[in-house]
Amino acid sequence: MAPSKRSGKHKPSAASNSSGNNGNLDPPSPFKRPPEVLEPFIRELSQKHIYITHIDAKPAAFKRKMFLVPVALNMSVAALFVWRMYSILPWYWKILMSGFGHPNEMTFPFHEASWSELSWEVWKRGIVMFIDFVLFVFVWPWPVEFTLATTHGNPTLWRWNVGFRDKEIYVRRSRDWDKMLRDIFKDADSKKILLAYTQQATSPMLQEQKTGYLLMNEKWDLDWNGMILAHRLVDKKDAALEAFKNVILVYHQDYGWMCHDLKLGIAAEEDEKRRQVFAFRDALTAMGKENLFYRWIEIVQFESTQPGGFGPEKQEATAKQIRELFEAENINFDELWKDTVGGRA
Repeated sequence: MAPSKRSGKHKPSAASNSSGNNGNLDPPSPFKRPPEVLEPFIRELSQKHIYITHIDAKPAAFKRKMFLVPVALNMSVAALFVWRMYSILPWYWKILMSGFGHPNEMTFPFHEASWSELSWEVWKRGIVMFIDFVLFVFVWPWPVEFTLATTHGNPTLWRWNVGFRDKEIYVRRSRDWDKMLRDIFKDADSKKILLAYTQQATSPMLQEQKTGYLLMNEKWDLDWNGMILAHRLVDKKDAALEAFKNVILVYHQDYGWMCHDLKLGIAAEEDEKRRQVFAFRDALTAMGKENLFYRWIEIVQFESTQPGGFGPEKQEATAKQIRELFEAENINFDELWKDTVGGRA
């Protein structure tokens, strides 16, 4: 998102007023006030976290296949849970009834058994109970979180509301590392940590190679409710899809919600070219011509590193060589680039 210049006397936004901050203060660079169009979205965010939004342009069919993996996993876990309860609950019930003085096959003759027999019986029962405890605490909650979690929503509710789209908005929320941050404008270390984590998370290479669902890690969670809200705003035409492209949102007690401008300190033009190259690669891959993409990259790299530089004449000769390479594969380079990226290469 390009930086926007605002007067220090501008009218404070609704998001700023709701936060109780000084609406007359603009945050220091590289931060700025968020676009006003995002105010309905920002009002629903927690001030305790840092948020990143971006647009995933992977094909809807690919996203559907990726989502089927956790669906199958959670269905398997749920089925195993039902089977485990069916098979093990009678065992626990018999132990419980035995403890209440109703003898059954689980009743153990403690007074008649030796220490070794008693130890072995305690060990066997303890292992079963420990395994069930671990499963109950760490594994069985997976399907519940996947379908019924309410704090930040859940993947099932998200897909039910959003469906599968060629362009989807993903909203990431910082995890526990945000608790160690202090005032980023007074504590240099906090600012370094924030910028390092957000820049790593918004790397064009990372976001182009991975679909948004796979960007969850030890630093970032997906905010399912946030993604539902973002798409709802776009569907109602209260906000444009592009408004959510590479936005980093940080709350500060003095400035309210701030937007970290990714275009400051990096080459915006190079970033856009990199995205175009990735889009072109994906188009060739879909056509089964991925080897043609790498051949194209090799030619450009080889010619650009030759003695004499890579001036206009050399660039024109290289472009002609590349077009002939594509024509040999019955592909019009210029038309494919225009259809995939738009404009001229």
